[in-house]
Amino acid sequence: MGRRGHYLIGAPWIYLLDLEPDLGLMPEEEREGTIWYPFHGWEKNAVIGDHGRLAAHIREVETGPVTVCLYWLEFANIGIRAAYESAGFRVICHGSRGSRWDDAGRDFLRGQLTELRRHRRVASNRLGSALFYGASVGCDIAVYGDPMQFEGERPEYGGTARRMRLWPELHGEHVDRGLAAEAARRELGFEYQATPEELRRMFGWKRVRCA
Repeated sequence: MGRRGHYLIGAPWIYLLDLEPDLGLMPEEEREGTIWYPFHGWEKNAVIGDHGRLAAHIREVETGPVTVCLYWLEFANIGIRAAYESAGFRVICHGSRGSRWDDAGRDFLRGQLTELRRHRRVASNRLGSALFYGASVGCDIAVYGDPMQFEGERPEYGGTARRMRLWPELHGEHVDRGLAAEAARRELGFEYQATPEELRRMFGWKRVRCA
């Protein structure tokens, strides 16, 4: 695209795995069920969709216990939470994602890693980061159900058709684990992980020596 002055360093997730290799780690035989991430809105756009119908679809597909993880906005909505709780699902939230100005979401990814490592499957109605994270730590993945829509979703981004075109092999109620793991390594940028020294050099960080 002609952009300059950028470094490829991979996603923060891969550094977490490197720093916390045992966080939430469980024996394979003790992992169970599915953690399901419904597509969510954000502070400026809500999502249009029927959560009750999606909960019913999840019950039809999943055979083990289901944990539904909602974004904090949907978690605060009693009606949305009730749609999943009434279906018998455990409903959780990883918390606020925070921002560059505060540290409210500093443990977001740590909590997500712990939850992913206790489940055998991770699923959503839209392909997103949670599925790549899950595939990178041994979860099977699935993408199915009503993809829902942002209010005023911009068509130039391509929507569901674009995701289906780019990653057809990652959609469906059952996805090949090897293909998912390979896609996760590529999309999360494992090959670009930088060493601490490389990061210091790239960004001009200096070592802090304690007295």
